[in-house]
Amino acid sequence: MKITSRQNKDFTSVCMEGKLDAANAAEAEKSLSEIYDAGMLNLVVDLSNLEYVSSAGMRVLLVLAKKVQQKGGRVSLSNLSAKVREVFDISGFSTIFKIFNSAAEAEAYIRG
Repeated sequence: MKITSRQNKDFTSVCMEGKLDAANAAEAEKSLSEIYDAGMLNLVVDLSNLEYVSSAGMRVLLVLAKKVQQKGGRVSLSNLSAKVREVFDISGFSTIFKIFNSAAEAEAYIRG
């Protein structure tokens, strides 16, 4: 699992690569918490290179979204692969998150 972030004027881009599962959920949660703790509350999370997500990985994303929303921020997800999107749909998480087909759409949502 690799997580990178880049600060933009209105939001922070977060890219997740690899597999987000029980084996690395704690590490991913720590990395995302560091982004949140730095005051980055408007996030565009690019999942184009996320190969797999388990329930433990879904929990990590949900915790992040709840923390951000409690502080008045927004989280959007973009570029989900068909496999990852299926997991979001089956679990009902696609109704919880704002999911977009492109980073541009996700960024537009964040900007309001």
